Amino acid sequence: MSSVEVQTPQQEPAGSLIPTLPGAHYTDPAVFELEQKRIFQREWIAVARGADLPEPGGFRTVDVGGESVLVVRGRDRALRAFLNVCRHRGARLCVEETGSVRRSLQCPYHAWTYGLDGALIAAPNLNSMHDVDRGERGLIAVALREWLGTVWVCLADEPPSFAETVQAVVAGRLGDDETIDRWAVGDLVVGRRITYEVKANWKLIVENFMECYHCATIHPELTEVLPEFADGYAAQYYVGHGAEFGEDVAGFTIDGQAGFEKLGGVDDNHDRRYYAITVNPQVFINLVPDHVVFHRMFPMAVDRTIVECDWLYAKDVVDSGVDVSKSVELFHRVNQQDFDACERCQPAMSSKAYAAGGVLVPSEHHIGEFRDWVAAAIAN
Repeated sequence: MSSVEVQTPQQEPAGSLIPTLPGAHYTDPAVFELEQKRIFQREWIAVARGADLPEPGGFRTVDVGGESVLVVRGRDRALRAFLNVCRHRGARLCVEETGSVRRSLQCPYHAWTYGLDGALIAAPNLNSMHDVDRGERGLIAVALREWLGTVWVCLADEPPSFAETVQAVVAGRLGDDETIDRWAVGDLVVGRRITYEVKANWKLIVENFMECYHCATIHPELTEVLPEFADGYAAQYYVGHGAEFGEDVAGFTIDGQAGFEKLGGVDDNHDRRYYAITVNPQVFINLVPDHVVFHRMFPMAVDRTIVECDWLYAKDVVDSGVDVSKSVELFHRVNQQDFDACERCQPAMSSKAYAAGGVLVPSEHHIGEFRDWVAAAIAN
């Protein structure tokens, strides 16, 4: 592993150009390893929808900060998370990404068996092995919270306050604690899920999502629906602001035609508007009147990121079997355009032309807060 020096860019005076992170922060495995340990193993990470595990015994495995985390629904219907590691010899318990077991989780190596609550309940000859304390050899638990219908986990021994981090970020973007409730995100269901493999560093994806200086250049469909984006200012540049639909636009769809009935809690002040929220380090939430688009990012390598994107609709819309393609296609196309741009940038991060980084123009200045957050996190 290389010994790159972690650099914190100097803050420039207000109104001037702001430097980005140096290029090595997007290419060096040593920096990536620090980020995995000091960000992704310390922060709350969104890993799934609760509805992905509807019945007892349902499980999902996900990579968080370089650790395999196992999320399982117990017989009491509660969700729990554990490190996906047998306490005997370290074999991975579940190798499938998703699945279901009846009553227990059994290691395929030596058949150590755990209840859905993580307790060690059986092993070959366990009763004759008096040195094995069942109470001390259960699976290692991982902190778990459910919010917005989403399962969030944190690997830290002492997780940060969920209310003061995740929930406070959403409230800070929208201007208060209550606005997010208008979309009743926890009651929505997945109408479409698309998983993208992006050959770019995770920070390039976050930085891209936070700004709209590029929108007029690469998002013609989006700027047709949201004309103000052509001016280069992203919706999340301003607290509480939602980008307004164009005058002749009926819905957030690929052709601007009407979508579905607006969600029940969305009032006139929030109708015909688009809101974007970034929850560091890996969640994007996009709110429009009739659906929500929810991104979860999983950095797999310094230059490879998996992005799982859910289009969420009212249950009766999905249950009706109606075609959601027009609303899915708009943001799917935006995703493809964004990820292509990130992949175009990734090779240049190792160029000597970018060794000291680039700059943020005034309409991108809020990305400087993300830059500072990352730099501070990996320095501590």
